[in-house]
Amino acid sequence: MRASEDQLRIWMVNGLDGDSQSHAALLHALVPLLRTFYRRRVGDADAIEDIVQETLIAVHTRRMSYDRDRAFTAWLYAIARYKLIDHFRRTRQICPIEEVEDMLTTESFEDEAGARLDLEQMLGRLPEKQSRLIRATRLRGQTAAETASAEGLGESDVKVSIHRGLKALSALIQGPRR
Repeated sequence: MRASEDQLRIWMVNGLDGDSQSHAALLHALVPLLRTFYRRRVGDADAIEDIVQETLIAVHTRRMSYDRDRAFTAWLYAIARYKLIDHFRRTRQICPIEEVEDMLTTESFEDEAGARLDLEQMLGRLPEKQSRLIRATRLRGQTAAETASAEGLGESDVKVSIHRGLKALSALIQGPRR
């Protein structure tokens, strides 16, 4: 059985207060959560275990950055996403545009807050038009025709801008090619 958000948060806070048993329990409980998170995105079992360990190390070394007033899992999944992006960059793994779209949506309430922070940061790096159109269609669920009408643009212009924006997001996730 998986630990709840409340239990994970209690272990984290107690660990921050010096309770080593709570910290150990937290790290132990995170392993299946992280494996599940990475299994959906990475096919190689050995790579998954490596990324899980890297994430646990990051949780341990960055634990003082956790804000006790915020959801623990949002903080955790933000770290996990960055480790996933690091893995994609290291392995020069190509991430199709469709997968970037999947990363833009959240899988559960646990990672919604972290995803929103990551998403806003990445969308902020795009040209304003692309960012605005991706928000309208992919986040608010408008059709390309609805967005075109609201923006005073042609539908094909909206579709092309969205495609280019998603392609740019994919390039941001992959990092610079050598």
